[in-house]
Amino acid sequence: MTAPVTVSEKDLRTLLGIVQDTRDDFPDSGLPLSLLTELTDQIRCDNLSLMGAEYVVARPAESWMQEVPPLDLPGIDESATEWWNWIEFTSYPSCSGDLRSATKVSDFYSARQWHSTVAYTDAFRHTGIAEHVLQLCLPGQLGPAAWPFCGGAKMLIFRGPGPDFSERDRDLLALLQPHLDQAYIDAERRRCWPPPLTLRQQELMRLIAAGHTNAKIARQLGITEGTVRSHLEDIYARLQVSNRAAAVARAFPAGAPVQ
Repeated sequence: MTAPVTVSEKDLRTLLGIVQDTRDDFPDSGLPLSLLTELTDQIRCDNLSLMGAEYVVARPAESWMQEVPPLDLPGIDESATEWWNWIEFTSYPSCSGDLRSATKVSDFYSARQWHSTVAYTDAFRHTGIAEHVLQLCLPGQLGPAAWPFCGGAKMLIFRGPGPDFSERDRDLLALLQPHLDQAYIDAERRRCWPPPLTLRQQELMRLIAAGHTNAKIARQLGITEGTVRSHLEDIYARLQVSNRAAAVARAFPAGAPVQ
C-alpha cells in the first residue's frame, strides 16, 4: 500500500489546478461535477462514483451518490454492491484506520477471487466497467460521528477489461487526497452555511469568532459601534440565535476559521 511515489511535477500541477479552481456548480451533496469530470480526464476510467451519507438532525442518515458519467443499468441488482459483498476491499479504510491511501481491488483479490464475489457476479459483471476498481476516502469534518458513519464520502473509480490502474494512478490519488478532502469540506461548509449573511456580516462574524470586542471590530471595519450592534441584531435574527457564542457555532459549523 506504500509504493514509491512516481508522480511527475506536471501531473501534480494539473491535478492541483483541478481542486484549486473556483467553481459554481455545487450540487446538493458531494463535489462539483466539473471537478469530478476533470479528474476522470487525468485518471483513465469508465466511471467515477462518489458516495456518502448526509446527517440530518432527528432523522436517519440519507445516502447519496454522484456518477461520472451517469449510469443507467436496468436489471442490475444494486443490493449486490453493498460493502459486505466485497468486504475485504470496502472495509479496509474503516478497519485499518487508513483514510489516506488509495487502494485497488487487486490489492485484496486475485482476478479469480474478485470474479467469485457476490458484488462482481451479481452486479458488476453485467456492467462491463468493473474489472478494476480504485478506492479513496474523503473523511470530511462536518458529520457528528467519525468515518464511516456520517459526514464522510468514498470515491470509487471503475475501469473495464484491460490493464489495471497503475501505480501512477494510485500515487496521484493518494497525493491529491488531502486536497480533495478539503474541497469536500469546503463544499459541505458552503452548503451548511445558515441563511445567507452579507459579505460584511460574514467579515464581522469572523472577527467575533476571533474574540474581538464591538469597539475593536468597529475600528477595524471603519464603522461605528452602533452599526456593529445593528449588524449583530440582524445576524442573530438570521441565524435564530441570541448571543455571540451561539452565532459563531451556527455560522461556522465546521469550526471557526483561523485568522
